[in-house]
Amino acid sequence: MIAVANRRPDATVWVGTRDTKDLQPPIMTPHKWQFASRFRRHAFGWRSDAPIQRIKEALAEIKRVARTEPVLAAEGAITLLETLSPALEQVDSSSGALGTAVNRAIETLVPIIAQADVEPGIRQRWLARLWQAVQDDDMPYIDSLGEHWDVLCARPQIALTWVDEFLPLVEHAWSPRALGHGFFKGTAACLAALYAAGRYEQLLALLERSPFKWWHDRRWGVKALAALGKPAEAVHYAEQSRGPNDPGWQIAQACEAILLASGMIEEAYRRYAIEANQTTTQLATFRAIAKKYPNTPAERILRDLAASTPGAEGKWFAAAKEAGQFDLAIEWVTLSPTDPRTLTRAARDFAQSQPEFAVAAGLASLRWMSVGYGYDLTGVDVSDAYAAVIEAASHAGTDSQRLKSWVEALMSAPGCHPLLKSVLAPVQ
Repeated sequence: MIAVANRRPDATVWVGTRDTKDLQPPIMTPHKWQFASRFRRHAFGWRSDAPIQRIKEALAEIKRVARTEPVLAAEGAITLLETLSPALEQVDSSSGALGTAVNRAIETLVPIIAQADVEPGIRQRWLARLWQAVQDDDMPYIDSLGEHWDVLCARPQIALTWVDEFLPLVEHAWSPRALGHGFFKGTAACLAALYAAGRYEQLLALLERSPFKWWHDRRWGVKALAALGKPAEAVHYAEQSRGPNDPGWQIAQACEAILLASGMIEEAYRRYAIEANQTTTQLATFRAIAKKYPNTPAERILRDLAASTPGAEGKWFAAAKEAGQFDLAIEWVTLSPTDPRTLTRAARDFAQSQPEFAVAAGLASLRWMSVGYGYDLTGVDVSDAYAAVIEAASHAGTDSQRLKSWVEALMSAPGCHPLLKSVLAPVQ
């Protein structure tokens, strides 16, 4: 078996192995974590670039060890979490980059700790160390560890012991006579432990005593109702948690997941697909929904997405193009402004394979440039769009005189941008 000693948050963790038949003392081999010496208290100045890099290096070191020695890696993960906040106290975190790096570190380290196969006594000591680190976290940086307590406990029996530890304090904090506005650092850990222990009814009863209806807490009630086999009640409970400061997309994601798991795919799509799958770009949003709902026609998804942004349908042009909905893509760029460079690229890329679409996209690019739409446009942008139209028109068999007449009408229209006239007049 593997015996772990020296639980102090220092640089050395002693690990050894011993055959139960061997009466000799185990051979102990010291392991020195490279990152440990870099995370001393106040180890960094005010700049955040160095600590962010050190966090990345520490995670790489721990993950490398986890491939062959998961228990040792879990010890290293706990050591890093213990030393993070003291080391980062003097760093300027106003940009949010450092907080993001710490949160990503927690997301990486929690599974390493949770998946290590150790006896309950060792895991309890690990959890005690983590809880002490959360209590000592004054900034705070690692307070989100409590949200992972269900995973960190690994076993319902261990979770029960932490319910006994946290529950009286949460009940006191949520008492009408309590001071401190109902705040207790271990609230999230208590709710997570109740869930991990299977105390669903007790968890729901506790949430009814909360002085505030915060999604941060009530999401555990949603999970409890879903675990009790009550999907409709879980969705209703989640909807009742909406408020002006609550993340609606997280609530939508939880409801969508419950409905999908219950086989209510159409209801999940109709009520939550768009809100739950918003990402950084319109194309990425379409991809996320299409992947989650493979049996829903792409045209329906696209039309629903466009309907969710009235007056900005053209923003979904790239998504429609990728889905092969070329008529739909042109319909939208006719209705609302679309980035001219995006349209020009489409005209150039599809000049041979979809020439009619390419001509329409190129002409739409010229049209939106003629009314001044587009960021920091130059004569090169106008020339590129016109060249793409000419090439596509040659493949589409479009009458050149008709094309010339359309461009002339565009230039003579009231308010046409002078840039367009100066570039196209000589080539007409």
